[in-house]
Amino acid sequence: MSETGKNTQMMLGNAAIARGAWEAGVKVVSSYPGTPSTEISEEVVKYDEVYAEWAPNEKVASEVAIGAAISGVRAMTCMKMVGLNVASDPLYSISYAGVNGGLVFVVADDPGLYSSQNEQDTRRVARAAVVPCIEPSDSQEAKEFVRLAYEVSEQFDRPVIYRTTTRLAHSQCDVELCDRVEPEDRPYERNIQKNVMMPAMAQKRHIVVEQKMNELAEWANDCPLNRVEPGTMVLNGKKIGFITGGIPYQYVKEACPDAAVLKLGMCNPLPRRLIEDFAKTVDELYIFEELEPVIEEQVRAWGIPCIGKDRFTIQGEYSANMLREKVLGQDLHLKAAAQVPPRPPILCPGCPHRATFSVISKLRLHAAGDIGCYTLGALAPLNAVDTTICMGSSISSLHGMEKAKGHDYVKNWVAVIGDSTFMHTGINSLINMFYNQSHATVVILDNRTTGMTGHQDHPATGKTLKGEIVPAVNFPQLIRGIGIENVQEVDAFDVEKLTKVLKEETQKDELSVIIAVAPCALLKGQTHPYKVEPVPEKCVKCGACLRIGCPALTKAEDGSIMIDRTMCNGCGLCMSQCRFSALERVKA
Repeated sequence: MSETGKNTQMMLGNAAIARGAWEAGVKVVSSYPGTPSTEISEEVVKYDEVYAEWAPNEKVASEVAIGAAISGVRAMTCMKMVGLNVASDPLYSISYAGVNGGLVFVVADDPGLYSSQNEQDTRRVARAAVVPCIEPSDSQEAKEFVRLAYEVSEQFDRPVIYRTTTRLAHSQCDVELCDRVEPEDRPYERNIQKNVMMPAMAQKRHIVVEQKMNELAEWANDCPLNRVEPGTMVLNGKKIGFITGGIPYQYVKEACPDAAVLKLGMCNPLPRRLIEDFAKTVDELYIFEELEPVIEEQVRAWGIPCIGKDRFTIQGEYSANMLREKVLGQDLHLKAAAQVPPRPPILCPGCPHRATFSVISKLRLHAAGDIGCYTLGALAPLNAVDTTICMGSSISSLHGMEKAKGHDYVKNWVAVIGDSTFMHTGINSLINMFYNQSHATVVILDNRTTGMTGHQDHPATGKTLKGEIVPAVNFPQLIRGIGIENVQEVDAFDVEKLTKVLKEETQKDELSVIIAVAPCALLKGQTHPYKVEPVPEKCVKCGACLRIGCPALTKAEDGSIMIDRTMCNGCGLCMSQCRFSALERVKA
């Protein structure tokens, strides 16, 4: 309880979004994990009034939420920004159809590329899909704006994109807690003109969509999401002001607390009258927005002079120091950060992917890679992964290589894909290989979890987001059901057998699937009863065991091997590399 008597709690942005969904009366949430959005669903599932699930991918998750909204309840789907690419097909169509119950797409952008393969700006997608986009700037707004998003969705018959970022998702502040509202389910009424997107219906709905967005743009001029904060800051004889929103708003308030600010909580559509009126109150107008010049381009198109990307970068995260340097002209003389030992990205000790990649590397195979922990197999010393594009692309790109260069070319290649990613978009790619007569080899790295985003379950783990035990998808049965006959399951740590199977399958003139199975070393419930210790008198200091890149192994000054017992998980992979029995497994 705060000093004001209000019930408050310190919350991360993602937890606040989940709380906001609960308070807004959301009934259905379907998502696919992806940093920095993952924790939203993991927090939502704690509220018993909300049905929450992991879907196989973002397209399916979006369609589940769309179905719930059409039936008349408030629904949400959560994903990271690249996941919205996967969900773009249903997004663009439901934009035309509109909603019944409120529908919100929570999309987490990643300025700075902390955990992503690109730095795309979801506000661009919102404009292209012709849907409103709302953006909070702290955890309190993160909670409150969810309620407002549903009000916008239902009032204007629009799906709403709710944009967050890594910094907002994982920063925290006090959040005022409120009771849950229980809006009545909206009755479903059959309306094929609205809900069936055939060309004749879609033509008419496009007109309605533009009308609704025009109404929303006018509403935005006076809505509670946007506000003007008057200021008196003068710089070089000119009164300055900022148009900003989201986390960059916090930097403006920190570096230029006395400046006039137009804070935009709705970044699509933009409130033209509000912006024009604000611009007239200042002599110099700055647009301070991370990533793309979405606001700036529109402001310039309206003939309003402003300073934006000509002063501020289009890449990466912003900061208060950027404003101090670029606007206030301060030479900060920032001290160099404390020198700490480098920590390169690396697979964990005991990771089964390291075992698989050690074999791939030893056999000098190329690997078309995918999105997951195993992307780290591209780095030294394993050097096993050649390409990484997007979820599910490893299988499809290998198929493309074979069709371009012939089967003999891909006898020196494999596609590697994780179990969760295989469920996400790998199945269709494998069906395409089978249908179009590929003869390449696919390796499914089955560590029994969605590892990179924090050990979420998926359809092949046998457990739902709510912790319910359900039948698990059986990979060998699924793959044989497609019609693929060459399917082999191998223990990922059985290096000798995995080597034999990879040699045989890559040389076949048939499509092959190898499932390398071993649980993630960090998976909850995993026990590690053994450690590996060096046998100094047998060590010839050849360094062969170091080639697998396990961080538990280091070389002493005299060239001998040392093993950090606190890191070692006793997997024994290093032992398989040693020809001199200079490593032995002991009880932990």
